[in-house]
Amino acid sequence: MSINSSVLYQFFKYFVYLMLAMNVYWFFDEEITAAALQFPDGVAPGDLIEAFSATIDTAAWVVLLLMFELETYVLEDRHFTRGITWSLHGLRALCYLFIVYAFFGYVENLTFLYEATVLDGVRSACGLLPEPWSWATTLDEYAELTLANCASFAPEGTLYRFRDMPAVVDLQGLTEIRRLAWVDVINSAVWLLVVLVLEIDVRLQERGRFEGAALAASNAAKFVLYSLLLLAAIYWGLKGDFVDFWDAFLWLVAFVFIELNIFEWRQEELADSSTVME
Repeated sequence: MSINSSVLYQFFKYFVYLMLAMNVYWFFDEEITAAALQFPDGVAPGDLIEAFSATIDTAAWVVLLLMFELETYVLEDRHFTRGITWSLHGLRALCYLFIVYAFFGYVENLTFLYEATVLDGVRSACGLLPEPWSWATTLDEYAELTLANCASFAPEGTLYRFRDMPAVVDLQGLTEIRRLAWVDVINSAVWLLVVLVLEIDVRLQERGRFEGAALAASNAAKFVLYSLLLLAAIYWGLKGDFVDFWDAFLWLVAFVFIELNIFEWRQEELADSSTVME
C-alpha cells in the first residue's frame, strides 16, 4: 500500500502546528514558576504581560498562524464571503494586538533585568542561608539555594539581586541572562516585521499584483528577516535553552509552510491567467 506524498506533507505540516500549540503550555509552565518568585503577592492584571509575555505571545502566534493557513491554503476564493473575510481580518487584528502587547512585555522584562542591584554585605550564595533565596540559573529559571548546592553556583564575589525578588546571580550570569532577554526582544520585533511583509504579500496576491519589483522586494526582506530568526534560534541552542530553540525552529518550519502556500497560490493564479489568455 502506497502513501500519497501530499497526505504525508499535510500530516507533517499540521503536526508542526500541533507542536507549536503545545509550546504554549511549556512556556506557561516555565513562566508561572518564575512569576511565583517575581510576584510573591500574586500577579496583578497590569503585570500579566511582564509575567507571561512568552505564553501570551505564543498563543497569539498560534492563532495567527492558523488564520494564515486558512487564508492561503484551506479556504478557496468562493469561501471568502463578506462575513468570513471580516471575521478573519478581525481575529487577525486581535492577534496582532496581543503580539504587540507581548513585545512590550519582553521590553519590560529586559528593563527589569537592568534594574538588578548589587547585594551589599554578602559575597557568596551560601552567605544568604538560611533565608529562602534562589539563584537565577538562566532567563526566567531559578534554583532554590540550599546548603547542598549553594557552593556550586559561583565563587565568592559580587552578587546582584533582582528588584523585589529573593533571587540573586553573579555578574557573569546576569550578563548572560540580559543577552537572552535582548534576543527575546529582537526576535519578537523581527517576527512582527515578518508578518507585516506576509500581510502585504497576501493583499498583493489577492489583487494579482504580487510580481516584479514587489515580489523581489518581499523575497529580499524575508531573506534578511528569516536569517535573523535563524541566528536567534542558533544562539538559544548554543546557550542550552532548548525550549526557546525548539520553539524558534518550529516557527521557522511553520512559516516555510505558509510561504509554500503563498507560492502555490501564486502558481495557481498564474496558471488560471494563462488559461484565460489562451
